[in-house]
Amino acid sequence: MKTNPGRFFEDYKLGEVISHAVPRTVSGGERALYHALYPARGALYSSDEFARSCGLPQAPLDDLAAFHLVFGKTVPDISLNAVANLGYAEGRWLAPVYPGDTLAARSTVIGLKQNSNGKSGVVWVKTEGVNQHGEVVLSYVRWVMVRKRDLDAEAPMTTIPDLAPAVPASDLVVPEGLDFTGYDFSLAGEPHRWGDYEPGERIDHVDGVTVEEAEHMLATRLWQNTAKVHFDATFRPDGQRLIYGGHVISMARALSFNGLANAQMVVALNGGAHANPCFSGTTVKAWSEVLDRAETAAPGVGALRLRLVATSGGEPFTLKGEGGKYLPHVLLDLDYWVLVPR
Repeated sequence: MKTNPGRFFEDYKLGEVISHAVPRTVSGGERALYHALYPARGALYSSDEFARSCGLPQAPLDDLAAFHLVFGKTVPDISLNAVANLGYAEGRWLAPVYPGDTLAARSTVIGLKQNSNGKSGVVWVKTEGVNQHGEVVLSYVRWVMVRKRDLDAEAPMTTIPDLAPAVPASDLVVPEGLDFTGYDFSLAGEPHRWGDYEPGERIDHVDGVTVEEAEHMLATRLWQNTAKVHFDATFRPDGQRLIYGGHVISMARALSFNGLANAQMVVALNGGAHANPCFSGTTVKAWSEVLDRAETAAPGVGALRLRLVATSGGEPFTLKGEGGKYLPHVLLDLDYWVLVPR
């Protein structure tokens, strides 16, 4: 048998290192397609000249585009037979990705737990994206619910990794040379500095975008995400293709420009949950909450810890109901760090 049916839960071994195919060289095409798919307007990623004025050699690939590229590499080995992608933790962007860089990915299995129904289990992996120089440009942990092939297969010993609730501010990596002391607020689109945001503040990003089938299919193909739930309409009993969760993340991040235009670089992913499924025809809206602030050693650069919530409607700033369960209109709950001019 030469075709690959994908791994099932019983195929994973604790400590196993999986090298993912196929390395990919990034071009300006990825940036153009990313900006076509999402209303992304971050100045640092749109303009080489703006990026150079901030101490970088040119505009990097959007941080989430780099994340999607690496994530897509892992899908054939990690989540081809997934029921759902459950969450993220300990994500860190360690170096910018520029056109011309070649990225590869590898994952280490760090946790396994069979579900009580015996039909599936949860797999935790730590994934690293590596450039052509062998440098790790980003790393993150995610956990996925995966079907079993053989329901009688012996359950592995339960191992649940001890994951940090958040990346400490002291561990944030600021790109070499980044300098916001000469930051042009008029070109960036908003006047709001690091000190203008207070922990506890909430921002309704106002705008909404309706997700179309064609664009989400283009996104999954662009990132080479081969998960069956996104491509194959016969894979789900309801006959619907599930919108890739990363598509919702990028849509919400792009919508957050209205109120957070100066949140220029994503440097850490503390945690995330795809709270409810998203399908074609859903109108995505977003709101944010400022969770924390931190200084950095880079000139003119501060860090904000944000909660980004994507919804399909409902009242802004509503998240969970009784018992702590996400409300039905909540699509995404993401906790992350960004770099902002001071």
